[in-house]
Amino acid sequence: MFLNTLTPKFYVALTGTSSLISGLILIFEWWYFRKYGTSFIEQVSVSHLRPLLGGVDTAAPNNNNSSSSSNSSSSNGETDSSRQSVSECKVWRNPLNLFRGAEYNRYTWVTGREPLTYYDMNLSAQDHQTFFTCDSDHLRPADAIMQKAWRERNPQARISAAHEALELEDCATAYILLAEEEATTIMEAERLFKQALKAGELCYRRSQTLQHHGTQYEAQHRRDTNVLVYIKRRLAMCSRKLGRTREAVKMMRDLMKEFPLLSMFNIHENLLESLLELQNYADVQAVLAKYDDISLPKSATICYTAALLKARAVSDKFSPEAASRRGLSTAEMNAVEAIHRAVEFNPHVPKYLLEMKSLILPPEHILKRGDSEAIAYAFFHLQHWKRVEGTYNSFRMIPYPLEKGHLFYPYPICTETADRELLPTVFHEVSVYPKKELPFFILFTAGLCSFTAMLALLTHQFPELMGVFAKAFLSTLFAPLNFIMEKVESILPSSLWHQLTRI
Repeated sequence: MFLNTLTPKFYVALTGTSSLISGLILIFEWWYFRKYGTSFIEQVSVSHLRPLLGGVDTAAPNNNNSSSSSNSSSSNGETDSSRQSVSECKVWRNPLNLFRGAEYNRYTWVTGREPLTYYDMNLSAQDHQTFFTCDSDHLRPADAIMQKAWRERNPQARISAAHEALELEDCATAYILLAEEEATTIMEAERLFKQALKAGELCYRRSQTLQHHGTQYEAQHRRDTNVLVYIKRRLAMCSRKLGRTREAVKMMRDLMKEFPLLSMFNIHENLLESLLELQNYADVQAVLAKYDDISLPKSATICYTAALLKARAVSDKFSPEAASRRGLSTAEMNAVEAIHRAVEFNPHVPKYLLEMKSLILPPEHILKRGDSEAIAYAFFHLQHWKRVEGTYNSFRMIPYPLEKGHLFYPYPICTETADRELLPTVFHEVSVYPKKELPFFILFTAGLCSFTAMLALLTHQFPELMGVFAKAFLSTLFAPLNFIMEKVESILPSSLWHQLTRI
C-alpha cells in the first residue's frame, strides 16, 4: 500500500539526494587520499572498528598519517643537499660484487644461465682499465701484457695473458685476474690474492718513493694504490665468505684508516654487512653516524640499515593493539619515519625482503634507487632482517610508504631502462617504480556516485517508467520479508498477532 502512494517526484528527489551525498563522499575521500595517502573510511574502519571486532593489524594507517607533518618539516635540508651534483642514472660499482670464477661461473655451470649481462661486464672491463692500468705500462713487459689483457673480451684469452705475464715477473694485476676469473673456489681465490698482495705492496712502496718525480710517476703510484686497495678489500671479502668475519672486519677497518680518501670503493658498506653478521649493532650505529650524512650520497645499504636499527629498538616491545590505543611513542615514530625514508629512496627492496619476489645473483654494477641495487642489498642483508624478530614484517605496517614525503630528489625516470641493461631480463622480471593504487572505498564511492547520478538523470527524464521499475525492484526486494510475515501470521493465533501489531 505504501509503495503505491509514492509519486515520481519522490523518486526524483531520492535519487538526486543519493547522487549528491555519494558525490560529496567521493570528493572528500579523494582529497583525504591525496593528502594522507590512505582512504578515510578504510582508516576509520581499521583503526576504530577492527579493534572492537578483535583485529590485530591496526597500526599501519595510523603510522602514515600521524607522522606526515613531522616529515615535511625535516625534509627540506636533505632534499636541497641531495639534489646537488647527483647524476640521475649514474652506474656504480657494486661494493659486494661476487667473484666471477668462484661464484658467477659456478652458477652458469649448474643452471646454464648467464648471470651477468654484456653491458655489465663491459662496464667492469672499463673499470679494470681505469684502476689497473696507466700510461707507463709500456715500460714493463708484464704490465704491457696486462694492459692488453684487460681489454680482451674473451675470458680464456685474458687468463692466458695473465699466465704469460706471470712467467715474466710477479705481476699483481695478473694475480688479480686469475683470482677473479680462473679460481673456482673462494679458498683458491684467497690464495691468489695473497700472492697478489706481496707483489702489490712491493710495487706500491717502489712507486711511493718516486711519486713526486713527475706526472708519469704520479699516475703509476695512483695505479699501484688502486691495485693495493682492491687486493686488500677482496681479501677481506674472502675472509667474510669463509666465515672469518671478525678478521674481515679488522681488515676493512685497517684499510679504511690507511686509505681514508678512497671513498669511491664504498668499503664502509662491506663493513656494515660484516658487523651485522656479528650482530654488533653498536658499531653499526657508529659507522652509520659517520656515513649517513646529508652531504654524502645515499645508498640502500645506508638507508635500510638505519631503518633496521631503529625498528629493532622497538620491535620487542611493539604491540599493534597497544599502539592503536595509546598512539605511537617517539621511538616508534622514529622507526616508522626511517622505514618511510628507506622505502622512498629505493621502493624495490621491500618485495625482496618480504620474499614476494625471487632473488637472483647481484650484478657487478648497480643503479642507485633501482632494482639492481635492491637485488644487491637484499641478497646479502635478507638474513639480517630475518634475524631480528619483528623487524622483518615492519614494511607490512605501512600501507603507502611512497606517499610519505619527498626526502630525496625525484625518482629518476630512466632507472627502468638502465636496470634492463644491467639485469638478465631473460629469467628476471625487472621491478619498476610502484604505481599508487586507489583504495577500494574510493573506487566504490566513485561507482556509487556514477550509478546514482545515472538513476537521477533517468528518473528526471522518465519519471513514470522509473517509478514502475522502482516499485518492481522494491517489491522483489521485500518479497522474502512478506513471505516470512505470511508464514508467521498463519502459525501464530490471530488474537496474539493482533496484540503484537498493536504493540
